[in-house]
Parts: sequence; C-alpha cells; structure tokens
Amino acid sequence: MKHWIQAARLRTLPLSVSGIIVGSMYALAHPTDYVLTPTEVFNWSILGFALLTTLGLQVLSNFANDYGDGVKGTDNEDRVGPKRAIQSGVISAPAMKRAIIITSILTLLSAITLIYIAFGDTNFVYSLFYLVLGVLAIASAIKYTVGTSAYGYRGYGDVFVFVFFGLVSTLGVNFLYSKQLDFDLFLPAIGIGLLSVAVLNLNNMRDEASDRKSGKNTIVVQMGGEKAKKYHYVLIITAMVVFVVFALLNNFNIDQYLFLVAYYPLVKHLDTVKKNTNPKELDPELKKVALSTFLLSVLFSLCMIYFFSDVIVNTFMGGR
Repeated sequence: MKHWIQAARLRTLPLSVSGIIVGSMYALAHPTDYVLTPTEVFNWSILGFALLTTLGLQVLSNFANDYGDGVKGTDNEDRVGPKRAIQSGVISAPAMKRAIIITSILTLLSAITLIYIAFGDTNFVYSLFYLVLGVLAIASAIKYTVGTSAYGYRGYGDVFVFVFFGLVSTLGVNFLYSKQLDFDLFLPAIGIGLLSVAVLNLNNMRDEASDRKSGKNTIVVQMGGEKAKKYHYVLIITAMVVFVVFALLNNFNIDQYLFLVAYYPLVKHLDTVKKNTNPKELDPELKKVALSTFLLSVLFSLCMIYFFSDVIVNTFMGGR
C-alpha cells in the first residue's frame, strides 16, 4: 500500500483540484448572475464528484506516467527526481497496467455519476458532450507517456495540462452548476492553467538531461534550460497578472485582495529558479508551486464569496 500511495504522488493532488475549487466557488458567489437561488446553483454532490473525478484523473496520469516512462527506460539511473515505482522495482509493469485500467474505469464511473447529477435525464446534448470530454481526458492522461505516439515525448504535455487542469477544470465544473458559460471566469481558468503548466515545466527542467538522453522531447529539451527558465517566468507572472486583472474588472474592494498573500511564495520561487544552477535542487520547488496554487485558489475563492456570507451560510445549511 505504501508503494501505491507513493506512485499516486500525493503532492500533485492539491494542484489538480485548484480549478474545481475556483469554478465551484464562483458559481456559489454569483447566484444572481444565473437568475437562480444559491441552492439551485450550488450542489454539494456536484462538488464532491467533481473533486473525485479530477483526483482520479490526476492519479491515473501519475500511474500512466510511471508506467510509460518505466517501460520505455526513460526512468533510469540518470533521472534526477524521486525514483518511480516501476523504476525501483517495487511495483511490476503488469501490476501498474492493471492499476491504470482499474483507475480508468473508476474515474469514468465517477464522471458518469457527476454528469447524471448535473443534468439528470434531460439535456442529452450536454451529457453527451461531457461524456466525450471525460473519455478524452482519461485517454489523454494515459497517452501522455504510454504508447509509441505518446504526446509527452513530443512536447505537447503543456497543452494537455493547460486545457484539462486549467480551462476544462475551472470552466467545465462551473457549467455543471450554472448550465451556462461565464466568460468572466476565463481569466481565473487561464491563471490556474498556467500555474499547472509551471509545475510540469519545473518537472521537465529538473529532468532535462535524462529526458534528452532517453529521447523524451519535452518543451524544455527543445528550447534548453535557460530559455525554459524565461518560459517559466512568463507562465507564473502571467498567471499572477490575470488574477489581478479579474479583480480589477470586477471591482474588488481592498480587503478582497487577500489572495495576493499567495503571491509571496511564488515570487520567492521565481527568485530560486533564477539563481538555480543545479536541476536537482528544483525538485522541492514542485511541491511549493503546487501548494501555492492550491492556496491561491482557496484565498481567491474566499475573496469572491466575501460579500455573500449570508448566502453561503444559508446554502450550506440547506436554506434559500
């Protein structure tokens, strides 16, 4: 069990739910935008199964990454980060393959349940769209490193992370509540997506030498370490800017800028990356950026619902 928990890479899980938190709390904070009462918009079951489905996708991605890199030999003695399960021999490749299949099935069942809770037996088009989206997300999580055409080996991992853990996670879960696409939410969705890509970029910066040697052609391998640093600055700084722009456009009061507290560890992180000369030392930074993104999502959500405190209490208590 200990080895399976390690293979699930728990430190990546808070990052994966950041978009779900922001999208859900946005729906709770803006009930009047949907001409509905808060309890008609917000649904604890949607939140629960959205979190469960997203966590399933993240664990599936981690298992598949371990399997794909393990059987290809990418995870070898040259790898800088923590040893993977297949690489170290604590879990066999066939066992990991079975775990991928089981996790895929459980995640799909969770997604189907989520879709039914959100749309019931009506809105067939919406249900079908989300079902296709769920299948694509599962397939994408697996194909990142698994198979001869793994897109992570061709530098497309950043696109997958931005789309699914940024846009789809934030906008997609909000639509499950409101049944409409809120364009104001695009800015926070972009911010979460960029920070998620930053975590992947850190991972690839750390593994640049071993990835280059094994033929894993990530964006970092393609552009080189120094340009990857500049790319990293752009990802994080742009993410911080879009949250502030959202706050300005929505006339946040001064006390609604509490989310800026989460910028402090991100700025410190950028300084660490700037001074870094040894990729091995970047490994602890992955956890820092992941937790900072999670903190930002929580604080930003609290800032959004600050002036709806009575509404929130009534919603959580089942009132109207």
